Amino acid sequence: MDYRSIFKVLSLIGVTLGLFFGFDLMIGWLYDESIFALFLFDALFVGMNLTIFLFLRRHPVTLKIRESILVVNLLWILIGVAGAMPLFLYTHVTFTSAFFEAISGFTTTGATVYTDIESLPHMILFHRSLMHWLGGVGIIVLGVGLLSVINPTGSLSLFKAEATGIQIEKLRPKIKDTALSLWGIYLLLTLADTLFLKLFGMDWFDAVNHAFSTLSTGGFSTKNSSLGFFQSPWIIWTTTFFMMVSGINFLAHLKLLYRDTSGYRGEEVRWYLSIFAILGTLLTLVHMELGGDAATHAATHAFFTIASVMTTTGFATIDYGTWSHLAVAIIFVAMLVGGNAGSTAGGVKVIRYVVIFKTLFAELRRILHPKALISVFVDGVKLERHVLASTFGFFTLFVFTVGLMSVYIYARGYDEMTAISGALAIVGNVGPGFGHVGPAENFGFFSDIDKLVLSFGMIVGRLECYTVYILFTASFWKRF
Repeated sequence: MDYRSIFKVLSLIGVTLGLFFGFDLMIGWLYDESIFALFLFDALFVGMNLTIFLFLRRHPVTLKIRESILVVNLLWILIGVAGAMPLFLYTHVTFTSAFFEAISGFTTTGATVYTDIESLPHMILFHRSLMHWLGGVGIIVLGVGLLSVINPTGSLSLFKAEATGIQIEKLRPKIKDTALSLWGIYLLLTLADTLFLKLFGMDWFDAVNHAFSTLSTGGFSTKNSSLGFFQSPWIIWTTTFFMMVSGINFLAHLKLLYRDTSGYRGEEVRWYLSIFAILGTLLTLVHMELGGDAATHAATHAFFTIASVMTTTGFATIDYGTWSHLAVAIIFVAMLVGGNAGSTAGGVKVIRYVVIFKTLFAELRRILHPKALISVFVDGVKLERHVLASTFGFFTLFVFTVGLMSVYIYARGYDEMTAISGALAIVGNVGPGFGHVGPAENFGFFSDIDKLVLSFGMIVGRLECYTVYILFTASFWKRF
């Protein structure tokens, strides 16, 4: 085990994270808030990581798959603790609650422990949104780009350990170039969303924070009533659009820069947009029929809600938990879908459902025609057996984790709807669920032990199960 490489990479990312926290200090200074405690922590955090990095500066980084998996898992402890400290220092919560909030921020889950968000200092509100934004494309993707400083060849194994989806695709000769290009797209879309939100009535602070939360599909807001605070339908539709854009594979956006629109014509995107249109239309009709709302008002909130839940963002304009059972059922289906592979969205991902259903139909045809050679194709490409096995394996682990979390929450004394939706919201990185964890509620009522368990669930969901569960296998430690 190359521990020096592990600590060198972690320290480099730690230094970078600490430098990003400097923006929290700037916000605190602009709003005349007390920043000394935050400055002291950030200086110590950067100093400690910089010392480790300089001590190991001559050590060549050689990350194999074993070290990469450990880096990714240890990184979530590092950023969880680092992200929790400002919350612990400036708000009246336990460190465990602050850790839960930080993990929720970096995993872009959006589940919060705070009841009165608007009472928080501006620098803490920004800190929460910044954690979302950094966690959106993935702190590891940033790390892969930075890794070029100490390892010119980049690290494909590190990228694989963090990246989501069924296959890895590189558009640039080196994986670090692809990672940095993705960050460029991410920054450009964030800027565009910020400008539109400002144009439609938000002030700069709210616009930046909500753009950070939208592009990361996170869901932290600066307002207690989330996007419901803003009455402008233009703001709601703008956020709906950028949530849907963020739920599409970012490699498709990157291809567009090279005048290649093939990324938007794939099966996954077509199914993604079709499901959104169908569920949004159904929810609009239900809203009109049972709520008596006008078509435009119903469509605005219905499509926003489907986009928010389907992309695992978690924003809310109204408390959809109080809608009819049919409406809740439609929204629950959206929770199960998720975004595209390679996007900032969480969940199962649309491409996996495409693969699963195509494989099931292939098996049904094979029963009717036992001697036929039947393969599974996506976008005209034949999928290898290991891809099919990996897809079904992930789905099994995802369902297992949701089931485990559901049983745990239910055993703690909560009702079935809270247990099931809460577990799905945590593991799927959705944020709000139904019942006690609905869009108008928060997760502050859980005990400290509960929050640690739920934090584990968020990390498992963010890393898509395999990267975490492999640590619990004896073969992982013996084989490599």
